[in-house]
Amino acid sequence: MGESVIREKLKLLPASPGVYIMLDGEGTVIYVGKARVLKNRVRQYFHSSPKSGKVRAMVESIADFSYIVTPTEVDALALENTYIKKYKPKYNILLKDDKTYPYIKVHTKEAFPRISVTRRVKLGEGKYFGPFMGGISCKEIVDIAARVYRIRACTVTIGEKPKKPCLNYHLGRCGAPCAHFISQEDYAACVEKTLSFLAGNYEEAESLLSEKMEAFAANEEFELALEYRNKIEMLSRLGERRITAMPRDVDADIWAYATNGLYAAISVLVTRGGIMQGSRSFTLDEGAGEAGEGFLSFLTQYYAAHALPHEVVLEEPIDDALFLAYAEEKAGRRVELTRPKFGIRRELLDMASGNAREYLEKSVSAIRHKNDMTVNACMRLKELLHLARYPKRMECYDISNVSGVDKVGSMVVFTDGEADKYEYRRFRIKTVEGANDFASLQEVLRRRLQKLGTAEEARFARPQLIVIDGGKGQLSAVKAIFEELGVVGIDLIALAKQEEEVYTLFQDAPVRLDRRDYALRTLQRIRDEAHRFAVTYFRSLHSKQSLTSVLDEIEGVGKKKRTALLQAFGTIDKIMRASEEELARVEGVGPVLAAHIHSYFENL
Repeated sequence: MGESVIREKLKLLPASPGVYIMLDGEGTVIYVGKARVLKNRVRQYFHSSPKSGKVRAMVESIADFSYIVTPTEVDALALENTYIKKYKPKYNILLKDDKTYPYIKVHTKEAFPRISVTRRVKLGEGKYFGPFMGGISCKEIVDIAARVYRIRACTVTIGEKPKKPCLNYHLGRCGAPCAHFISQEDYAACVEKTLSFLAGNYEEAESLLSEKMEAFAANEEFELALEYRNKIEMLSRLGERRITAMPRDVDADIWAYATNGLYAAISVLVTRGGIMQGSRSFTLDEGAGEAGEGFLSFLTQYYAAHALPHEVVLEEPIDDALFLAYAEEKAGRRVELTRPKFGIRRELLDMASGNAREYLEKSVSAIRHKNDMTVNACMRLKELLHLARYPKRMECYDISNVSGVDKVGSMVVFTDGEADKYEYRRFRIKTVEGANDFASLQEVLRRRLQKLGTAEEARFARPQLIVIDGGKGQLSAVKAIFEELGVVGIDLIALAKQEEEVYTLFQDAPVRLDRRDYALRTLQRIRDEAHRFAVTYFRSLHSKQSLTSVLDEIEGVGKKKRTALLQAFGTIDKIMRASEEELARVEGVGPVLAAHIHSYFENL
């Protein structure tokens, strides 16, 4: 798009909050930003005012832009986060290592609340404690809560008809509300004590555990006494992390940011109930936005997957009002943002700042090496294989079967040369008889490529490069599907094993890349990952326990409905082949969920 057209589009920008999206000459999203006033923010990029090197490089790459108007700036911040996750633009600060730590959840919405370990935080579904970091075992803490307060950790449905109590009751780890051995009022008192314990008040639990340990020791049951001693020691270690100058009712995340202009490091100290849970550090490429914008974007990405504390402590300048509006809307309660000048919070902030600076110094060479293995390797692939465009999104396909039985296909995705596991997909071969890998590949690619240009492309983004695990024969088989569906604008290659030769469409002879070249190593990594993912899925189909986990992946299918489906059909195969009408007749399913289940298996 010419400069004159961009100038005309700039004139049409509204004075409204929203999200703007910058695109390069290939139509790839290179930057996503939010604005309080779109016309002012977007125009700034094209004025002749001095800009940093990163911003200047981005602006020189802009060939077009688009925008979405939002009702408020808070909506714009949330939408910006969604688009950053979706497009992973090269000039945005990206939270790539979004490892989630476990939480302990008390299901307070249930009549007889249970306790469980989870890595997903869903607002309004119960009370969460954590995250637990630094070698603390959530399962051990849950076990202590069950032993001391007899709160249940099972998923048994409690109804009007009493059930037979399980082993946990006889071991003193549950009050057996399922057997009506404890009233709802007495059980509620147990739950209140459990909540206090999980909030960091360990004294009562330690005292009760000590009594039981001494009783077992007196009865010469030394193994049990030792087990209780180990649990007491774990609680003591947790108590040693208590920050004496911080109130017990304070949950705070303390954030610090360090940068050298090219790379940045962000560190967080996590305190819950006045106890230091642990710390995390992240390294990332500097973005093209202002420092405050980038840090705010990072926080939004982080808290999209983590529970918000009651207090966020930081020093970096961000839009405080905007962050608090976003945080309080997400948390459903008040969140405090503080910038301390002295006291324990200042000391913790200094500690986090030291962590960030040290982590950055130690990580610069690792970041450069990672860039060589990822983004730079993708750029070399474009050059060495004469690709039409930079392979930002690579998809690789593999087929796994034994003697033609239970044939499965896998699709793994690398974005900018890094595994993007949320985008992986699995396929169960439906139309091919026997061990025919060529036909199986064709079925998988046909099902995948038919989504292009449809409403489903929002969930299955268009790749720039498709990699096939195989040689010239596999490449020809998939090329036929490209031609059948009229697919253009996507590069296609195949990587053969043993000699590691790359087959392309632009020449008959294979391309041989230096085995030390990161470009080849990137292809090997995605090929090996596709094979691993296919084999894992294949093996899962041979385990009854794993087969039921396939149903667990379907939204709306819990343990009760899963059991009803298995009782009605007997096997996963029959469930997969069932019609919507047959599924809807199962108790508790109904037509809406039946359509969802049927659609899920159709898209496998």
